[in-house]
Amino acid sequence: MKIAIFGQFYQNSTSPIIERLFSFLNQNKVQVVIEEKFSAILVENKSIQDKYQKFSSHKDLDKSFDMLISVGGDGTFLRAATLVQNSGIPILGINAGRLGFLATVQQENIEIFLQLVLEKKYTISKRTLLSLKCSHKIDEIKELNFAMNEVTVSRKDTTSMITIETYLNGEYLNSYWADGLIISTPTGSTGYSMSCGGPILTPEANCLVITPIAPHNLNARPLVIPDNTEIKLKISGREENYLVSLDSRIASVKNEAILTIKKTPFKINMVEIPDETFLKTLRNKLLWGEDKRN
Repeated sequence: MKIAIFGQFYQNSTSPIIERLFSFLNQNKVQVVIEEKFSAILVENKSIQDKYQKFSSHKDLDKSFDMLISVGGDGTFLRAATLVQNSGIPILGINAGRLGFLATVQQENIEIFLQLVLEKKYTISKRTLLSLKCSHKIDEIKELNFAMNEVTVSRKDTTSMITIETYLNGEYLNSYWADGLIISTPTGSTGYSMSCGGPILTPEANCLVITPIAPHNLNARPLVIPDNTEIKLKISGREENYLVSLDSRIASVKNEAILTIKKTPFKINMVEIPDETFLKTLRNKLLWGEDKRN
């Protein structure tokens, strides 16, 4: 088995995770290839020896890899998705912080769950992605033109709201007067969209969510639409520019530019261990099924 390892940060909680992870992989003779920047961090902190193969971009991740392990939180997992891109390599998230919806493997379960990985006793949860096209050139996103959680437009350099003229498959829907608008995948429905009052979607739902951010009109409610819908947005406001983000990647765009958002032709394969399902994570994260009145 050949596994890629990716992370972004080194904290006190990271050291025991790295120790247990590499100990298990070495004992089971798994070929390990580490993202070069993360490798440098681990070597500097004396968590590993500088003896492993390295990769530096998505171009180095070919079909010979069985899996990529993301060490960190949900943000690290989203960054890992930009490395995997359309290769189809499954991603497993090991949590190095607070409980997340993507990085679900906890430190105490590393050996148990990795053994299931070696025995191929896991399932693949296919996650929808969104792509963005703009009538104006956006240099910041041209090479990584997809989002796993959401595409968001929001105001910039002003306290005034923006107007977001919205069309679904060419038909006018609404002009949202708000701080912004979130177009969310099922994966992203538990993130920014949920915090703005949007519904939670299960990962296998073939839907997207349009969620306004602090709308001026209270009758502007979140809307669930089929994921094969083409969404067009035209944004205007008092300032010359507004912000558009694909997950954590942000760019400034001129007013009146037309944004076209639609589902990508490929999906991200997320590894789901039998004892760490989406529903279990949902219960733990949102404290469902527990009586908290006492």
